[in-house]
Amino acid sequence: MSDEEQLRQALHSMLEQSMQRLEECSDAVFAGKVSVVWNARMRSTAGRAFWPEAKVELNPKLIAISLEEVRRTLLHELAHLLAYHRCGLRKIAPHGVEWQLACADLGIPGERATHSLPLPRRQQVKRWRYSCPSCGEGAERVRKMKRYVACYPCCQKFNGGRYNKKYQLVSERIA
Repeated sequence: MSDEEQLRQALHSMLEQSMQRLEECSDAVFAGKVSVVWNARMRSTAGRAFWPEAKVELNPKLIAISLEEVRRTLLHELAHLLAYHRCGLRKIAPHGVEWQLACADLGIPGERATHSLPLPRRQQVKRWRYSCPSCGEGAERVRKMKRYVACYPCCQKFNGGRYNKKYQLVSERIA
C-alpha cells in the first residue's frame, strides 16, 4: 500500500470516527446531513463551519502539519454545528458555553477558540495614517476612509460625545 493510500485511509477512518461520535451526541438524522469538504482556497484559517447548511470546510494544509491537527480541527468545527443544532433558533456565541459543552461531548474538552498553527498569514500593507490634530493619537489603515471621521476620545472629552470638525482625523499617505 502506497503512502498516499495509507494517508487517504487514515483520513477516511478519522472522518468515520468523528461522524460516529457526532451521531452519539446528537441523532442519526442530523449527523447524516453533515458534509465535510476540503477547501484549497483557505490560507490562514484551519476550518469553518456553516450552519444551517451543516457543512464543514477544512484547510488541506492541515494534512502537512499532522493528522492530529486535522482531527482536532474537524471536531472543533463539528462542535460548532452540534452546539447550533442543540440550541435550535436561540442565538449563541460562536465559542460560548454551548460550544464548549459540545467540544467536551465530542472528546476535545478545553478546546481553544484560536490556533497557533504554522499557516501563512496574509500581510496587508497599511497605506494611510489618520491622526487627531488635538491629541495626536492615530491609526493606520489599508484603505482610505470615505467619510469624515473624528477622534472619539476627544469628542467624548470635549464635546459630549458628539462629532466636532475640530477633532476630525487628518489623513496622510504612508505607502
